[in-house]
Amino acid sequence: MAVKEATRTVGAGAERRDTAAGGGAGNTLAAGRAAQALELKRGEFDLAVHLGLISAEAWPGVGRPRVRGEEVDRLRAMAGFPESLRDRVRTAGTAEGAALLGISGVRFSALARIGCISPVAFYLNRYRAVVWLYLVDELAGFGAREPDLLAGKSPVGMRTMLEAGVDWRARNWRSRRIDRLLSRTEDPWVRAAVQASALDAVQLAEVVDDPYERAYLARVRPEPSFGRPGSVSGRETMGQLVLADDPDEILWRRVNLAMELDRARECRSAPRPGGEPASVPVPVPAPVQVRAVGRAPGRAAVPPVAGPGLLARIGLGRRRSRDH
Repeated sequence: MAVKEATRTVGAGAERRDTAAGGGAGNTLAAGRAAQALELKRGEFDLAVHLGLISAEAWPGVGRPRVRGEEVDRLRAMAGFPESLRDRVRTAGTAEGAALLGISGVRFSALARIGCISPVAFYLNRYRAVVWLYLVDELAGFGAREPDLLAGKSPVGMRTMLEAGVDWRARNWRSRRIDRLLSRTEDPWVRAAVQASALDAVQLAEVVDDPYERAYLARVRPEPSFGRPGSVSGRETMGQLVLADDPDEILWRRVNLAMELDRARECRSAPRPGGEPASVPVPVPAPVQVRAVGRAPGRAAVPPVAGPGLLARIGLGRRRSRDH
C-alpha cells in the first residue's frame, strides 16, 4: 500500500513539472513562469522576447504579454536546450566584449561610439551610469567580418568621427528597440505610437496637434518587453534614453510618425468623448517601408521626398518657403 502511495506521489510530481514546463496546448504562462520553464534568468527571458526568439502575445485584461504553452514546448524541444537558447541571448559589457575580440577597452568603446557595434540592452551601475550590453553572437560576427578594424591604426574616418565627439550608442539602441516593436504589430495606431515614443512632448504636439489623438497614442503605446528598471533613477534614465536627441534623428522620427499617422487615420479615427470607439478592426494596407541604401552604421536614413503638407506638419514648411 505504501508503495502504491509513493508511486502516486511521484506521478503527481512529474505531472506538476510537466505543467510548469509548458502547460500543453491552449494554456498560457506569465513571464515569470515561462522564464522558469525555459530555464532562463528573467533578464535573459525579457531579452529573448525583445529579440523575437520567444513569441509572446498580449491577452485582453492582462498587463504584460503571456507565452503559449506550445511555444514553451517548442523551445524546450530544440537541440541543445537550454544552452542553445541561452547562447543566443548572452551579452557582454565593454570589458568582456573587448576580451572576446582581443582588443583594448578603449578600442572597443571607439567602435561602439561610431556605430560599428550596437548595444542591445543596458543597466545602471552603482554610480547610476549607463552600462551598455552587446550580444556575444554579434560581436563574434563583427570580429570575423572586420578583422582590419581590430588591429593596427584606426582609419582616418574613424578618428575624425571620434574627435568630433560622435557617440551613436544610445541612438543605435533606440533604433533597434523601435524596429523590434514595429515588427510585432501591423496596427497603424500602435505603429504610430511606437514612432511617437521617441519624441518629447513638444515635438509630439508639433506633429500631432489633436489632443485626443495624442491621448490615444499614449494609451496604445506598447510597453517595453525588457529593460523596465524598478528604481526611480532607472525609470528616469530609461525615459531619457528612449527620446531622440540628434536633429536628424528627430527629423527622421517626425517624418515616420507623420506617415504612420496618415495610415492610422485612414484605418479608423481616434476615440473622442461620445464618439465611436477606435477599437473596431479595419483592413490595413501594407505598411510603407522606407529603407536607406548604403548608409553608415547608426546614421539615420535620409527622409523620403514629401509634399508641402507633410513638410509643414514636421516643421519644415515655413523654413522651405523662406529659403525660396
